[in-house]
This record gives sequence, structure tokens and C-alpha cells, in this order.
Amino acid sequence: MSWLTVETPLPSGPMHIAVTPLGVAAAGYLGHAGGELPHCTDESKIATVTDRIGAYLAGRSRELGLPIDWSLSAGPHRAVLQTLWRDVPFGRTITYGELAARSGVFESVTEPGLAARTVGQMMAANPVALLVPCHRVVAADGIGGFGGGRVGIDVKRWLLTLEGVLEPTLDWNGPL
Repeated sequence: MSWLTVETPLPSGPMHIAVTPLGVAAAGYLGHAGGELPHCTDESKIATVTDRIGAYLAGRSRELGLPIDWSLSAGPHRAVLQTLWRDVPFGRTITYGELAARSGVFESVTEPGLAARTVGQMMAANPVALLVPCHRVVAADGIGGFGGGRVGIDVKRWLLTLEGVLEPTLDWNGPL
């Protein structure tokens, strides 16, 4: 696994992306794990990841089209992430509870709200943010949470505005 940094217009600043021979294994808005991480030296991968994320965040593309290496998720977590990735396209949202039900992972859960809360925790632990669009998962009564505190919520709002789910505010700095 090797890492690269992609400059973005997001409120969080650059994204840190980990690539493997299989695809993107990790993507984060607010930095990466501490310590020295191996830098990606594959110019083709760097160009592809940078170009596709740049085009998406500039509003020139609705699909990232990057292969995903799913190795950092497993079991029910992977099933929920893959359901989100497969079933919730650009410009659409799904509630935590709806995603829980659609994934089929929580069929035996009877405690009210437990499946939705668990999906929220799974979204917070999404290793491939943006590629698996956890920003599209919202609460039944509003936008819901997003990792990273206030900056994280600002990233979620920015992405949902980019996708046309939310109306731009006066301070919107994204593409029109």
C-alpha cells in the first residue's frame, strides 16, 4: 500500500489516498495514520487518481470510476459499504435505517434504531470515503453526522451541494 495526496476544494483540504495493485484501499478527508507512510511513485496511478477526483469535485464527472480494493473492510461492514456503493448513485441519499434494511445484514436485529446506529458507526469507519459515498447516508430527520466534527459536517454539506441534494449557500465555493 502506498499513499498520495490529492489537493481538493473541500473544507477539509487535501485528501490522502492509499493505493494497491487492486485499486484504492483507503481515502480520507482529514489526514491519515501517523508516522511515515510509503509514498506512491507510480505516475500512472497518481495521475489517474488525481484526475478523476479532481474532475468529480469540479463537477465535470458524476462517477469516480476508480477501482476499489475492499481489503480494509470485511463481513457485515463490507456488505453495507458495497450496498451503498452499488445502490445509491450521484445526487441521491439514503437514511441510515434504509441502508441497514437494504443491506440485509440486520434482519435479526429487533431493538428499535440499533441497525441505523450501527450503520452510522460503519459509515464513520468507511476506509474509502468519497469512493464509497458515505456522505449520501443521512438521518431520517436531517443531514446526520460525519466524522471530523464541524469540518466533517462541512465536507458532507459541500459534497451534497455538489451533487444537487442541497441548495448552494452564499458561501458555496464549488462549481456551479
